[in-house]
Amino acid sequence: MSDEIEIDIDGLEKRMDGALNALRNEFASLRTGRASASILDTIMVDCYGSKMPLNQCGTVNVPEPRMITVTVWDKDVLPAVEKAIRNSNVGINPVGDGMTLRLPIPELNEERRIELTKVAGQYAENARIAVRNVRRDGMDQIKKAKNDGMSEDDQKIWSDEIQEMTNKAIAKIDKVLEAKQAEIMQV
Repeated sequence: MSDEIEIDIDGLEKRMDGALNALRNEFASLRTGRASASILDTIMVDCYGSKMPLNQCGTVNVPEPRMITVTVWDKDVLPAVEKAIRNSNVGINPVGDGMTLRLPIPELNEERRIELTKVAGQYAENARIAVRNVRRDGMDQIKKAKNDGMSEDDQKIWSDEIQEMTNKAIAKIDKVLEAKQAEIMQV
């Protein structure tokens, strides 16, 4: 490979790993019928004149497999937290109990499970698109390097390496998707 012309392989790999990590975060917010504090990670509460994450307004616990509790630190914020949970897409209705909100996780029916596997598939496809966009950026770097005098052999080596990274990243995405879909369909 040419010493004077380098392709930023590490940067491309980090961006592909970032797409996989983003997918894992999205999967964590998908409800699977079991209680998980990460279901509430995306909920923003309108309090103190701004929007803040739910976990900054109170303590989130999972005392039982089908129950999440949110203990709000300030009683003035309790209605805002309850409203934010009701208005979110998680499909859980909070039940007030003093300074604590109880969030019972209902059993998922077959239709909802199938719908959630489709949502998981959409998340995975978005991650694959992100990986392919990183691949395209890498290939653009190679084209630019070609104009700067990179040899055809070096171009082939770099493009093969980028393609191999892409294939590995997409295989990881498919594996994570398969695991999540199995978890969702588990009764």
